[in-house]
Amino acid sequence: MILPTQRSTHRHVPTPKLGFPPGWLSSTSLFLPPLCKIASERRSSSPSSSRLVSASPSPSPSLFALSAFLRSIFCSSGFRGFSQIMEMERVTDFPHTHMDRRPRKRARLGWDVPEAPEAQVGMFCGQEVGLMTSFAPSTAPSDYISSSLFVKGGARIGTPPWREDDKDGHYMFELGDNLTSRYRIHSKMGEGTFGQVLECWDREKKEMVAIKIVRGIKKYREAAMIEIDVLQQLGRHDKGGNRCVQIRNWFDYRNHICIVFEKLGPSLYDFLRKNNYRSFPVDLVREIGRQLLECVAFMHDLRLIHTDLKPENILLVSPDYLKVPDYKGSSRSPRDSSYFKRVPKSSAIKVIDFGSTTYERQDQTYIVSTRHYRAPEVILGLGWSYPCDVWSVGCIIVELCTGEALFQTHENLEHLAMMERVLGPLPQHMLKRADRHAEKYVRRGRLDWPEGAASRESIRAVLKLPRLQNLIMQHVDHSAGDLIHLLQGLLRYEPLDRLTAREALRHPFFTRDHLRR
Repeated sequence: MILPTQRSTHRHVPTPKLGFPPGWLSSTSLFLPPLCKIASERRSSSPSSSRLVSASPSPSPSLFALSAFLRSIFCSSGFRGFSQIMEMERVTDFPHTHMDRRPRKRARLGWDVPEAPEAQVGMFCGQEVGLMTSFAPSTAPSDYISSSLFVKGGARIGTPPWREDDKDGHYMFELGDNLTSRYRIHSKMGEGTFGQVLECWDREKKEMVAIKIVRGIKKYREAAMIEIDVLQQLGRHDKGGNRCVQIRNWFDYRNHICIVFEKLGPSLYDFLRKNNYRSFPVDLVREIGRQLLECVAFMHDLRLIHTDLKPENILLVSPDYLKVPDYKGSSRSPRDSSYFKRVPKSSAIKVIDFGSTTYERQDQTYIVSTRHYRAPEVILGLGWSYPCDVWSVGCIIVELCTGEALFQTHENLEHLAMMERVLGPLPQHMLKRADRHAEKYVRRGRLDWPEGAASRESIRAVLKLPRLQNLIMQHVDHSAGDLIHLLQGLLRYEPLDRLTAREALRHPFFTRDHLRR
């Protein structure tokens, strides 16, 4: 038990110490001489201090010397260091009083700490904001003030707590967190190799947006900056915003590049998956194919190659759909939910994900495109250019007609064998020019198949594939002839012989008046 210190019966002048509370010296130093004089007069008039007065009949010169010394300190340029020393002493003695002044792990960004209004009422993500007057003390740090702002229902306006990224560099969050003071996380829309896409409320525009949060890893950050550059270039030339997704904003938040997009509907792949991989009507395929080729032609005119076209990177503008009977499955009962299939209400689409987009060059020999939509010249290492996008479009159109990917494989030799099964033999001049990494797939001027097959299952997977024209006839009721001819032009092996996007748009499959037939 600690006993209180007993007061002295003598009124003596205490010896000055350096452990004063912060700011005490600066506020009292100018009044030290008058205070010393008053204290001296009181001691001389007090009977109990007569002995002290007799020993020191006038104010002590040492006190005036101390006062002058302190004045010189306050007026000198070295006072700041002296004050910091005293602050350090106080923090050591009373650490709990300075918890909020410890250095943060990172510097706060400008958008992390919104200014706290004294009293403001507004709307926050559909909720009425209460009076946002801070109850923090006037000397509270900005962290305390920002964390004391709440809306009705308990939602916070301040910066979310710092969380470490996961082992793969993905941003960790909770629903309701803020991404800067402008955006509030509403839900998670998807995740991929690049990072995550979150649905967020834009407080400034009063609308939902999609924010792509890139992984906090150098190569993904660099790819994101390339994508931003491409998106801004596309936006300058696509004034109507009818071809490619529109970028609204971008920022760097906690080592993550965040790209703000308009919010669109599901991807073509997600729509197919939720529709049990049932095909689209041919007229819908025609409209989607036309828009896709227009987007590709637009990019190629700007000397840009997407290199990663696939159903996952093509979004429907609207999420609305209709349920119609699936006549190809008419043997099922109408009471069966699988009797009906979904059809989008609108055929409008937009292309997304320009992280792999590149400018046309002559040294493009590295691997691009997702496996199922990869052109033969890419696999053989012959170099690639604009035609690799056209090949991907052909594969996508077939998938929309059938509901399944045309080449479902994960191995190069099997992939090339599937191409030969569906489209006919590969040209010998292409096989002979294969680079050193792909020459193992070639033997005596032809594809090393089935001798080089990895397994019997691989051989069976290739043999079960039909020819292209037979595959289309199985799934398309009308316009099959025009569609087959178009696909044969989009899927030609030789890149120089392949249709361009502009040439494909002039094909009868798109130009013929099918409504009168």
